[in-house]
Amino acid sequence: MATKASQAKPTKTTASDKTITRSQLLRMPKKDYMNLEQLKFFSVLLATLREETLERIAQVEDELRHPESEIDPLDRAALEDRRQLQLRIVDRELKLVKKIHQAVDRINDRSYGWCAQTGEAIGLERLLLRPTATLSIDAKEIAEDKERHFADEE
Repeated sequence: MATKASQAKPTKTTASDKTITRSQLLRMPKKDYMNLEQLKFFSVLLATLREETLERIAQVEDELRHPESEIDPLDRAALEDRRQLQLRIVDRELKLVKKIHQAVDRINDRSYGWCAQTGEAIGLERLLLRPTATLSIDAKEIAEDKERHFADEE
């Protein structure tokens, strides 16, 4: 018995289905900032980042579930240190997955690429380096200065 997937007709790829390249993205005029092509580019980038992150999480979780069974007592402390590091890695990666989901939500509501504080463009270069960014470089520097200022007062 054939499944729906095997009965489906192949779909044609149209020009609008293709994602632009990084080079094409960077060559686009400023007036095209966060147009549909650019949003699609970042959507694909975020989906890839999400999959890679989930794969790393699964790998570390698998290592945590299957520790070495016969351990030299002298190596036990080193193993425990490694387990603590792996747990921190998983925690950090889970936070990244949450940020990726938030970025995808911003793509869907068309606020992606715009600074959450100032409303200014974050910039393509910054988004390529940190696709989950919510602040422009200037706004991020101000926020970091405030963090340092308040940390110095404590």
